Amino acid sequence: MTDAAVSPAMQRRLRQLVALAWLLFWVLMTVAAVQDYRRDGGTQVWRPILWEGSSLLVAALLLLAQRRATRRHDALVATPRRWFLAQLPWLFIFWVTFVPLAFGIRHGVYALAGQVYRHEGWAETFFYENVRITVFFSLFVLVTFGLLSWQAMLAERLRAERTAGLLRDAHLRQLTQQMQPHFLFNALNTISALMHEDVDKADALLVRLADVLRAALDAGTRQQVPLADELRLLRAYAAVMAARHADRVTLAWDVDAAPGACMVPVMCLQPLLENVFRHTVERRRGSVRIALSVRRDGDRVMLAVTDDAGRIDPAGAAGGTGTALRNLRERLAALHGPAASLTLAQLEPAGVRATIVLPCAS
Repeated sequence: MTDAAVSPAMQRRLRQLVALAWLLFWVLMTVAAVQDYRRDGGTQVWRPILWEGSSLLVAALLLLAQRRATRRHDALVATPRRWFLAQLPWLFIFWVTFVPLAFGIRHGVYALAGQVYRHEGWAETFFYENVRITVFFSLFVLVTFGLLSWQAMLAERLRAERTAGLLRDAHLRQLTQQMQPHFLFNALNTISALMHEDVDKADALLVRLADVLRAALDAGTRQQVPLADELRLLRAYAAVMAARHADRVTLAWDVDAAPGACMVPVMCLQPLLENVFRHTVERRRGSVRIALSVRRDGDRVMLAVTDDAGRIDPAGAAGGTGTALRNLRERLAALHGPAASLTLAQLEPAGVRATIVLPCAS
């Protein structure tokens, strides 16, 4: 675990919180020492302030040195035993250096004030202060371990979220790329069949197809587009497909302008319309009416493609076994989870309604 695992702002905030907690701790220690000193009849308040201040200074310097020296072992926080063993040598350094440094400061300040600093014998002083410093050192090490563990957990969570996001994006791109060749293949077949009947109409349809492909390429770098852009692409595609079946297809558009800014998965309506042409229009000799509707419902948008002649294959209705519907369902789940859905409904006496429900986020 390194400091780079968390943001600089978080690092600064964490350091500020630790520094504030450290100062509050020593303020409380100093206040308690002053109260005890005055309760015992003392009048020179600077003395307890010096005692605690010297301990604060020396302890802070030693802890900073320890942190700097043991920072390279932060990665061992995942194996606590090794991490704590890496800190242990510093306890002996505290035992050896704390008393000489802190008490040396006190003796020096007392001497400057023309006084003598008196305390217990050095053996008793070392024993008493080292017991205190051991407790203090243990608390510091435990707090450090807790902070490093929290940072490691946060960094792991961020890495997991980043990885999941990259995998999701790669999966969505794969699904989108699967759909675009499928659409292109069917559109070219339509134009190829028409070329034997009406070259001028085939040429006009190629121009329309170019418009569709241009829109599809523009949207290829994005997973979602404004609904208004999606509808423009759909109208161009519908014009290409309806031209071949002009005598057997009637298209009706019922579009609410309100949700035009809502973001929708790119090319989410085209496979639904394509299914109607492939599985209903091309298999019937009679006319087919296709209605496309867009409605805003609170914070949701409802997109529907309805025909008046189709039948749902019972074997594939539940799961959407067709590649286009299966891919579309996977894309909706990856982008919005349970907040989005694609349903097929059989109408009576005939017809199929495919409905997409999405959260509307502009």
